[in-house]
Amino acid sequence: MSDVKIHTSPKPKKASRRPKGVVVKRLTDASGGKVTVRAVDANSPTFGEDFLYVFTQNVKAARKENKQKLGSLSGTKKAS
Repeated sequence: MSDVKIHTSPKPKKASRRPKGVVVKRLTDASGGKVTVRAVDANSPTFGEDFLYVFTQNVKAARKENKQKLGSLSGTKKAS
């Protein structure tokens, strides 16, 4: 009978704090509203973590906006 080898990989890093390779700026658009712009340095050695952080922040903002406008996180209206 052969030995069974179980290989486990470590969990992926969770992007929680803003990485040093991400620049965040608050700008004013033409209508006077505030817009948050996040920029990623493409030559950063931590590009993957930086990109993950920016992506998760954009998804969080989109879900928040959908919740305010439609009452649902997915973007579809709830059935009444």
